[in-house]
Amino acid sequence: MTRTLLASATREVIIGFDQPFCVIGERINPTGRKKLAAELEAGDFSTVEKDAIEQVACGATVLDINSGAVFSNKMAEDPRYADNNFVEPPLMKELVERVQAIVDVPLCIDSSVPGALENGLKAARGRPLLNSVTGEEERLELVLPLVKKYDVPVVAISNDDTGISEDPDVRFAVAKKIVERAADFGIKAHDIVVDPLVMPIGAMGTAGLQVFALVRRLREELGVNTTCGASNISFGLPNRHGINNAFLPMAAAAGMTSAIMNPVQLATSQKKLDEHIAKLVELGVIIPDGVDWAVLAPLLGAGNMTGTASKEVEAIKAANFLLNNDSGGAAWIKFNAVANAPTGARGDRVNRRRRG
Repeated sequence: MTRTLLASATREVIIGFDQPFCVIGERINPTGRKKLAAELEAGDFSTVEKDAIEQVACGATVLDINSGAVFSNKMAEDPRYADNNFVEPPLMKELVERVQAIVDVPLCIDSSVPGALENGLKAARGRPLLNSVTGEEERLELVLPLVKKYDVPVVAISNDDTGISEDPDVRFAVAKKIVERAADFGIKAHDIVVDPLVMPIGAMGTAGLQVFALVRRLREELGVNTTCGASNISFGLPNRHGINNAFLPMAAAAGMTSAIMNPVQLATSQKKLDEHIAKLVELGVIIPDGVDWAVLAPLLGAGNMTGTASKEVEAIKAANFLLNNDSGGAAWIKFNAVANAPTGARGDRVNRRRRG
């Protein structure tokens, strides 16, 4: 069985066909997150640290660290900040060090800048995953030597100099090319995790069928593990969680072994909470002063005040159970355990009745 070994300072994670589906948390990524980018520009890593802790608590076993920040204010003062090759390498080092200081899970070093990739590899403890290499000749020559030098696994994205093909046979051919070129560097197939590129189902009705067939083929013909950007499948659609929740178990059943995704159902905002409280007050509900909203908000249908495991994580845990990659369903039972189980005399009576 193909097994891709990742490690932190003290913890190992194996991506494999006979292993639980690997959840790679995606939230430490300033791309498209202006607030996070502004914080990083100001040297504030509080959101990064919060995201790291929250994602691991919600089920991520690996954390993706992306350094693709745009420092607009510094750019105006110093033109060097317009160059990602200047911005990303020191930022990646700082991000890796900050995250490793508070959580102990393997990391996925994610950048398009070779200098940032190498800085991340130097700073990372254990055996991180490198994200990523494509079939473009220039990229192969830049990234594969790093993979060999640091003896790490790498995400191989199935596009090349011609771009992203809608033809799954072309995407398979690109993946095969990367695996073969990696072998020239002495890199084994078990250290290649292929991203077959999931197309949006809203734009291509066969996108799901395509990726399931492609994942099976990658597993059977190339013997490689696979990953994807899980939310791509639902891009542009309403109720994206519903699509994602169906897609992930189906992809796992087809042989996909990991996904880069958000494992956190985000907390309700203060604005939404205030609006919910206002509606309750209008209905005549009396809310005493000094209530613990972290406890009360979920009971009143106002959502959670802290991040909780997403429905996608719940779907993955169920898939692990159904695919027999969760021995005896232990992880599923733990995931769904009631936080405050019955205790005392009444609880004892319930337990005795069940045993009887």
